[in-house]
Amino acid sequence: MMDDVTDPLATAPWRRFAVLGDSIAAGVGDPVEGHPDGGWAAALDRARPGLAYRNLGERGLVAAEVRDRQLDTALAFGPDLAAVSAGGNDLLAPAFDAGGVEAALDAIVGALRGAGADVITFSLFDITAAGLVPEPYAAPLRRRLRALADRAAAVAARHGAIHLDGMSHPVSADPSIYSADLTHLNAYGHAVFAAEVLEALTVRSGACPGPPASPAARASRRAPRARATSAAT
Repeated sequence: MMDDVTDPLATAPWRRFAVLGDSIAAGVGDPVEGHPDGGWAAALDRARPGLAYRNLGERGLVAAEVRDRQLDTALAFGPDLAAVSAGGNDLLAPAFDAGGVEAALDAIVGALRGAGADVITFSLFDITAAGLVPEPYAAPLRRRLRALADRAAAVAARHGAIHLDGMSHPVSADPSIYSADLTHLNAYGHAVFAAEVLEALTVRSGACPGPPASPAARASRRAPRARATSAAT
C-alpha cells in the first residue's frame, strides 16, 4: 500500500510539514525487521521529496503541554501541513479530563488552520481489540479511547481538518502492530498508520480521485506483517 500512495504524494502542494504531539508523534516504538525506524511521520518526510520537516513530538506530554510547549514553535516554522497527536498520555491519568483535552486540541488545530495549514488529527488504534489488555482494565480504557476519538473528531470537524479514525480500524485487533510495552506502536504499526495518513493526504491533495477505500479494504492491503526484534524502548 505504501507504494500506491507515495508516488502521487510526491506532486502534492505541501512544502513545510510540522508534527506536534507526544511519543506517538515522535515515533517511539520497537524496531521491526523490514520496516524503517523513525515512526509514521518520518514516512511522510521520505514520501515528499524536498519537504521541510519539523517534528516537535516529545515523549510524556499531555495535550495541554503540547499546546503550551509546541504550538508557538510550530507556527513560527510556518507549516502548510501539520499533524497533531495528543491526548494519549491524558488517558493514563487517574481521571481523564476529556473536555480539557478537547480544549487543548481545539486551540492547537484552530491556530494552525487559522495560519493556513492543512491539519491531520487522529484517534488511536484500539489496543483492547487485540486482546492484549487484561480485564478489568480493558473496558475502562476502551471507554477513554472512544471519548478521546470522539473529541478529536469533533475538533477536526469544527476546523475542517483531516481526521483519521484509528480506533475503528480493523488492524487495531492485530497484536503484531504494538510494542512490547503495550503503549506504543512498533515499526510495523507505524508503517500501517503511515499508509493511512499518506492515502488520506493523497485524496486531499487531489492526486487521487474519490474517497479513501474503506478501513476493511485498506487493512487487506496494509504493510506486510513482520516480527518485532527488540524489547520496548
